[in-house]
Amino acid sequence: MPEAGPLITLLTDFGDRDWFVASMKGVILSIHPDARIVDVSHQIPPHRIEEAAYVLESCYRYFPEGTVHMAVVDPGVGSARRPLLASSSKYHFLAPDNGLLTRVLRREQDVVIRQVENPAYRFAARGTTFDGRDLFAPAAAWLARGEPVATFGRRIGDPVTMRILDPAWEGRTLVGTIEYIDRFGNLISNVTADHLEEFRATTGKHEPTVHAGSAVIEGMVGSYSEGSRTAPSVLINSCGKLEIFFDGHSAVEIMKLDVGEAIRLS
Repeated sequence: MPEAGPLITLLTDFGDRDWFVASMKGVILSIHPDARIVDVSHQIPPHRIEEAAYVLESCYRYFPEGTVHMAVVDPGVGSARRPLLASSSKYHFLAPDNGLLTRVLRREQDVVIRQVENPAYRFAARGTTFDGRDLFAPAAAWLARGEPVATFGRRIGDPVTMRILDPAWEGRTLVGTIEYIDRFGNLISNVTADHLEEFRATTGKHEPTVHAGSAVIEGMVGSYSEGSRTAPSVLINSCGKLEIFFDGHSAVEIMKLDVGEAIRLS
């Protein structure tokens, strides 16, 4: 049996109502009929670059080496913003130069970034409103077919990046933020398991008291089933992040907190 070729993943804010995602897949398959395509998500809220960056970071490294990750949340489509190809030792990433790759670039080592500018890898179209189909999809297909990365365009060293907050100490209190809310309404923070160990070493307290909005949560649990249905609970989730949840209910609906709001461990 022949060895399977690289995967192409798709992450967009296009939804599934329109023809957008199908068009991209059609272009990919026209260039590379044996391409294997995986949908990461097409439910990113429109133009929410920060959320797309978080979702991409959360899953890209679980794919096989050689995977081409294509992420298109692109409110600047048709403008002077650059299309990027970022290549690490294991993966390729295609995305607009609007900060979407910030989290990947923080995590990956020795990344080479190029501006995709070779017209041979662009699908001809009358308009300039759909680079997902006309530029990123053909580039992904040609990458998966084995075209050398150097042929896509010049190297650059100044990609646009977003500011990503890390937890910080205020006296003996570790202050983090909510950085993502999943579809179950769980509040996921930027406090990691490593930060929790730092907290324990600094304060000498094994279990933190977590302050989030008006809630005060004592201690932590190990699983959702150990949590309360009537009060918020805290655990370290499978991505290694501190998460606030209700067993069987939506924490965001009950607590009325949003991305960017502070949580405090004391």
